[in-house]
Amino acid sequence: MKWSQSLIPTQKEIPTDAQIISHQLMLRAGLIRQVTAGAYDFLPLGLRALNKAAQIVRQEMDRAGCAEVQLPILQPLELWQKTGRDVAYGENLFKFKDRHGRLTTIAPTAEEVVTELVAGTISSYKQLPLILYQIGTKFRDEYRPRFGLLRVREFLMKDAYSFHSNLAQLDEAYESLYAAYERIFQRCGVPYVVVEAEAGPIGGSASHEFMTPCDAGEDVLLFSDKNNYAANVEKAETGHRSHDLGGAPTGELEKAHTPDLPSIDEVGKFMKVKSKNMLKTLVFQAQGNPTRWVMGVVRGDHDINEAKIKKAAREKFGVESLALVDTPEVRSLWPIGFVSPRGAIGRNHTVILVDPDAAQGGFWATGADEIDYHIKHFNWQRELGAVLNDAEKFAVADIRNAQSGDPSPKNDGGVLQSSRGIEIGHVFKLGTKYTVPLGAMFTDETGREQPIIMGTYGIGVGRILLAAVETGHDDKGIIWPSAIAPYQVVITPIKYEGQAREVADQLHDQLNAVEIDCILDDRDARPGFKFADADLIGFPVRITLGERGLKEGQVEIKKRTQAEAQLVPVAQVVQFVQDLLLQHG
Repeated sequence: MKWSQSLIPTQKEIPTDAQIISHQLMLRAGLIRQVTAGAYDFLPLGLRALNKAAQIVRQEMDRAGCAEVQLPILQPLELWQKTGRDVAYGENLFKFKDRHGRLTTIAPTAEEVVTELVAGTISSYKQLPLILYQIGTKFRDEYRPRFGLLRVREFLMKDAYSFHSNLAQLDEAYESLYAAYERIFQRCGVPYVVVEAEAGPIGGSASHEFMTPCDAGEDVLLFSDKNNYAANVEKAETGHRSHDLGGAPTGELEKAHTPDLPSIDEVGKFMKVKSKNMLKTLVFQAQGNPTRWVMGVVRGDHDINEAKIKKAAREKFGVESLALVDTPEVRSLWPIGFVSPRGAIGRNHTVILVDPDAAQGGFWATGADEIDYHIKHFNWQRELGAVLNDAEKFAVADIRNAQSGDPSPKNDGGVLQSSRGIEIGHVFKLGTKYTVPLGAMFTDETGREQPIIMGTYGIGVGRILLAAVETGHDDKGIIWPSAIAPYQVVITPIKYEGQAREVADQLHDQLNAVEIDCILDDRDARPGFKFADADLIGFPVRITLGERGLKEGQVEIKKRTQAEAQLVPVAQVVQFVQDLLLQHG
């Protein structure tokens, strides 16, 4: 490929609306171009890199025994209604009516439609296990698209789905796909860690995320300094934290008028109380008749973890389907924003869950259970009394987000440390979450009908590029792993004419013949301009042809990461470049 035959609109200036380095560099290098918020053109160089990453994904999926399919992007909303995910995805789900009035969604993922496929084609245990996958465009109506390819509305995704007759088969597939993901990211040259994760709107039980650690990441990761535990913040647990609800009151209750103070920090500043000495109480509603309520209490400088409080409510009180609801009806029953644990007294079907750090004696300030009022000198024993000993109404449990400095859940003396990361892959054990509502059944060895057991496995292909650029760059531009670089080699004649043109064309053909893809910079431009573009785009190897070197039968070859070039005889260029690329990785 010659440069003049492609579309490579490089930019010198940093785009003002690009906040993270990968977004800046991918725009400047002419890889992508924004069409609208969350939707990008992939230009020739960007598409080449994207296709290379997708091909590595495809090869490893095939190697793992997966069969490729292509599923429709347009899906009946009815399928999503059967699984309840039309509600779980909420406003992120693109929905519309077609001309016949049929409700349709534009797929953000394909659990429903692939399960419907299997329900109509699989009937016996003899046809299982089965793993299907596809690589295609997905759509999510993100409220706030940002950070280039990190948070978009349209993206390329590899999604795979496994179907099994028993849990042992699911475990085997999970381990196989887990290993395939490790090979994919290693081959793509992208750094990653694996952390325990929450399933989110996908659902299911066991779940792991493949994350690229970097400051631009939206996800918070927690690691033990013993290197034996890692999880994202939604999943991360803490080790044992003691609690003590005893202790004498620090004073008589003092009520303070606190209107127009929307945050707990503002309330604390007004009351001259540190956030860590305030109790934050959130009220969760459980479905059922009668309605049940769960009060979650944490320290004011901590945040309740919804996954944890749902788990604790289920284990401690048998409460299911918990949700944080803020509606006029709820506000008519609860003084939202001013609730304290005292608010549970006298209320039927209401239980309290308290995080250990909040379940302590000493000085506390909290809501006064009255709009626009807070109180000081809250005391657990004085305010709740016998409720503290009623296991049907009160419990202490880990219900907050873990953070740096917390004890590791391994309880081995390890301490949690935090970092940020970009999710590039996610694997889930789904169980029968989708197969039961969609009627995907099989007949077992005894002739009985059973629901098929599922797993699902996703990779954001565009995020592989983002992670590679975010972690591979310098002040000149991108530093690509050779496996997914748009071109592995750029041939740069100082002037594309005479002998330089002849040798450049020859090297271009020879390198492509041994499957080293290269681009020939045939532009009539200054050498410094060409070199700057080559560094900005990040081609792993640059071959420079100058008049002086060619007189001696030599060219200059430079790795993107090296400061100095090496002189190499023209006849040895192909072998030399092959060796360089093996070293480059």
